[in-house]
Amino acid sequence: MSKLPLVLRNLPLPVIASPMFIISTPKLVIEQCKAGIVGSMPALNARPAAQLDEWLHEIEEELAAHNRAHPGRPAAPYAINQIVHKSNDRLEQDMQAVVRRKVPIVITSLGARTDVNEAIHGYGGIVLHDIINNTFARKAIEKGADGLVAVAAGAGGHAGVKSPFALVQEIRQWFDGPVALSGAIANGGAVLAAQALGADFAYIGSAFIATHEARASEAYKQAIVDGTSDDIVYSSLFTGVHGNYLKASIRNSGLDPDQLPDSDPSKMSFGGGEGSKKAWKDIWGSGQGIGTVTEIVATAQLVERLRREYAQARERLSLPGIAP
Repeated sequence: MSKLPLVLRNLPLPVIASPMFIISTPKLVIEQCKAGIVGSMPALNARPAAQLDEWLHEIEEELAAHNRAHPGRPAAPYAINQIVHKSNDRLEQDMQAVVRRKVPIVITSLGARTDVNEAIHGYGGIVLHDIINNTFARKAIEKGADGLVAVAAGAGGHAGVKSPFALVQEIRQWFDGPVALSGAIANGGAVLAAQALGADFAYIGSAFIATHEARASEAYKQAIVDGTSDDIVYSSLFTGVHGNYLKASIRNSGLDPDQLPDSDPSKMSFGGGEGSKKAWKDIWGSGQGIGTVTEIVATAQLVERLRREYAQARERLSLPGIAP
């Protein structure tokens, strides 16, 4: 068992909801936390930038009210994702809101920065940095991250190409802090499998697109329900970094998903400009695990399904003749 900071201990279900560009808003985050998993959203989803402080206040007030009403079943903590790549011209302003509101968990992406980590540690927050290989994992910890999000093959958005088996075992050879595993996780059995590999948490995104609270079009939600891993394509065309997307959305944009050119990585854009907004609004990100998503449901209902499947998977491993 790895060493977990206090804020990540005793979750009812070992799941962190991944922050999804455009999709995740306070409405989704609040329901995720109330259901007992860490809810999260990108800071860049708040537009204009001043809205971020308002959204953080809304999340805090709603979760505090929930905790007063349910002292025996408090909400899980929430997290904010910060893109620390140089193209994000909002980072300094968004960090001011994060520090002012003392956001308990910050998930950093696309570059590890010591100054950002120190600012978060200054008020007692923790930093999880997402990585796609062991080299980046070491750099993140060296620069002060408290934990890692291992983004393996099959994850939605900017996924890596490493097998989760290889990625987690390499990290666990030298790091005993918190690790969340991302990559085609959409049911409770996969949550348990992530722990069996050595991760502390499953990091789940795509399944939450098909929820009532997600800020996605009905067509997008239905595409998640209808889709399988065969409907996903891995491409760098849209943001300059390889990611997984639904083929149907690419066809709807007039492109052939099987004949996509590569993009120039020097033209990456994650600062929330119109180009990046279009990429995620019209070209729909999705992981390979969506084959288990069969209907659009409330967030609480999805988490309850994950909880039930997780318990069933644990029971199966306790059957006679199978070592627990």
